[in-house]
Amino acid sequence: MTFAVVTFPGSNCDRDCYDALGRVLGMDVRRVFHKDRALGPCDAVIIPGGFSYGDYLRAGALAKLSPIMEDVKRFADGGGPVLGICNGFQILCEAGLLPGALVRNRSLRFVSRMVELRVETADTPFTFAYDAGQIIRMPVAHMDGCYVADPRTIETLEAEGRVVFRYVGPVREDVPDGNPNGSTNAIAGIMNARRNVLGLMPHPERVCDPQLGLTDGAAIFLSMTGANGLLGAPAQSISI
Repeated sequence: MTFAVVTFPGSNCDRDCYDALGRVLGMDVRRVFHKDRALGPCDAVIIPGGFSYGDYLRAGALAKLSPIMEDVKRFADGGGPVLGICNGFQILCEAGLLPGALVRNRSLRFVSRMVELRVETADTPFTFAYDAGQIIRMPVAHMDGCYVADPRTIETLEAEGRVVFRYVGPVREDVPDGNPNGSTNAIAGIMNARRNVLGLMPHPERVCDPQLGLTDGAAIFLSMTGANGLLGAPAQSISI
């Protein structure tokens, strides 16, 4: 399986994704530049984190106009799996591939810390290597990570099982509800109605390497490969 990792001006997690997918997980990875007009041969697309175009106007607002995004949209419309991480989540919302928006954190401060997430559903191409209800840990690093949408959209996301990850901790003095950025319903990640586009603010690519002490993020990428041997396997049991 071949992953395409898109790089925008200001991306800073594209190399992390490339390393996690290629060196750690042994996947085939292609680098794609924002000025390219075609993704080329690939089976999945990763829109990585960073600060595309310096987050001018709004985070992701300029990146959605990059030439490559037209082919990303065509790929997604054709059913191809697309994963947006942090700034990638913001870009997918700005591009209309996911509903809602990411706005300034509740604290009005940049948040960089390890968080706890609950896997709300394992019935997705991105999470079947987890167990539903499983608690995992990933880092966040963002200023505009507060997910918001109109009440009807939130109701639809919840009713259709499209809230994929939810913040559950840790509880701290400055975060008494365990929600690090104030996202509506503590939403950390959502997917589209077709269930082939996922956006999340935490960084799974940073917790894939056993040498770094945590591999909770690996199951997202391994799920995307569709490997039958991983069906239903808890993330902590996956050997990487």
